[in-house]
Amino acid sequence: MLLLWRSRCLGRALGRSVRTLRQGNCTLARRSLSGVAGSQGLAYIDNRKLVVNSSSVFTVRYFRTTAVHRDDVVTVNTPAFAESVTEGDVRWEKAVGDTVAEDEVVCEIETDKTSVQVPAPAAGVIEALLVPDGGKVEGGTPLFKLRKTGAAPAKAKTAAASPPPPPAAPEPVAAAPPPPAAAPIPTTMPPVPPVSAQPIDSKPVSAVKPAAAPVAAPPGEAVPSKGARSEHRVKMNRMRQRIAQRLKEAQNTCAMLTTFNEIDMSNIREMRAVHKDPFLKKHNLKLGFMSAFVKASAFALQDQPIVNAVIDDTTKEIVYRDYVDISVAVATPRGLVVPVVRNVENMNFADIERAIYELGEKARKNELAIEDMDGGTFTISNGGVFGSLFGTPIINPPQSAILGMHAIFDRPVAVGGKIEVRPMMYVALTYDHRLIDGREAVTFLRKIKAAVEDPRVLLLDL
Repeated sequence: MLLLWRSRCLGRALGRSVRTLRQGNCTLARRSLSGVAGSQGLAYIDNRKLVVNSSSVFTVRYFRTTAVHRDDVVTVNTPAFAESVTEGDVRWEKAVGDTVAEDEVVCEIETDKTSVQVPAPAAGVIEALLVPDGGKVEGGTPLFKLRKTGAAPAKAKTAAASPPPPPAAPEPVAAAPPPPAAAPIPTTMPPVPPVSAQPIDSKPVSAVKPAAAPVAAPPGEAVPSKGARSEHRVKMNRMRQRIAQRLKEAQNTCAMLTTFNEIDMSNIREMRAVHKDPFLKKHNLKLGFMSAFVKASAFALQDQPIVNAVIDDTTKEIVYRDYVDISVAVATPRGLVVPVVRNVENMNFADIERAIYELGEKARKNELAIEDMDGGTFTISNGGVFGSLFGTPIINPPQSAILGMHAIFDRPVAVGGKIEVRPMMYVALTYDHRLIDGREAVTFLRKIKAAVEDPRVLLLDL
C-alpha cells in the first residue's frame, strides 16, 4: 500500500504557493514557503511494518507563512456625506509607512458643519495617500491604500543603550583663595570735611561750554526700535469659512429685524431650586434653564407657525413645517456648532435636558455627525453663559428666526406699584421681515415670556 506523508500546515503553504503562481507572482510564492524544507517522499507497508525511504520523506522543520495576496491591499474611500454637504478638506493623522490598528483614525475630513474621522478598516500599514493634505474630497473619493497584516505589529524596540563610559577621574582643581576678611562695622560717624572760608570763584554763563550733542547714526543703518511688535497669519479652517459665508449670505438675503423683551426669572428659579434634587434623582440629569426656553419656544412656534416657516426662493413659496426641530448653539474650540433637538413639540423637560446633554457631550468630544446638525426650524443662542447683557443674533439660514438669551442680573423693577429687585433677563428675537410681520414677532416673543415666567401656562395651554 502506497502512502503519502502529509502535513496540514504544509498543505496550506503549498496551496498558497500554487494560487500565487497562478496569479503570476513568483516572488510571493517563494515567500509563502519560507521556513519549509522537504522533498517528495513515499512509504510502503511491508508485513504491517512501516518502511520509510528517509531520503525522500517530507520533513517540516518549522512553518511560518507570510503570504500576501493582491486583495490584501484595500482602498479606503471617503464616507458618504449628508445631502447638505458636498465636500470636505482632508487632514492626515498618519503618513505612508505608518502602522495602524483596526479602527485607528487615519485622517479627518473637515466639512462645512463638522469633522468626520476616517478609521482604518483593519490592522495594517499605510501604503499610499491618494489625496494631499488639505485637499478637497467628495463622498466616495478614494483616500488611501492599506496593506492588511491581520494584526498591527508591535513597534520594534529600540536598541538597548550601551552603558555610559565610566566617568573620567576629575582633575585636581586649585582651591580658590579665601575671601578677604570683612571690614569691621564702624561704630562712629566719619569726620565731616571743613567748609572752606574762601569765596567760590564764579564763571559767566558765556564761559560755560555746552555739552556735546549725541552723534547721529549714519544713514542706512536701521535704528533698533524699542518694543518691536510682530504678527502672524493662520489660515481659516473650513468650518470658519463656512460660518462666515453663511452669515454673510443671511445678511444679504434676509430683511433682518430684531425685537426685544425682558423676562422675570423669579418663578423659574424657584421651580429649579425646589425640584432640581428630585429631578436629578429620578432622571440622573441636572435641571437647567435651557429646557424651559426650548419648551417655551416650541409652544410659541405652534401658536405662531409663520415663525417656523421659511421662504423657498427657488419656487417663491412659503414652506410651513408641521414639526419643531430646534437648533441649540454650542461653542467649541473649532467654532460655533448648532446640533438639533428634533420633535420638541412631543418632548417634556426631561427629554429635552437629556437630548441637550447628549448633543453637548458629542460637541465637546468633536463626535457630532453631520446628521446631528442637519435641518432645524428655529435656533436658540445663549450668550448669557458668557455674561452677555444684550445682543442681536443673526439668523441661521435656511431658518427665519432666532432667539437670543442673555445673562440674568438683579435689577430694580416696578411690581404692583412698588420697586422690587428681581432676577431679569433680556431676550431678543431676530426674524426675517420678508416673511414675518412685526405683530407676529412681538406676539411670539410675548408667548415665550409668558411660558418662562409661569410654566403653568404650558400645562394649561394658555
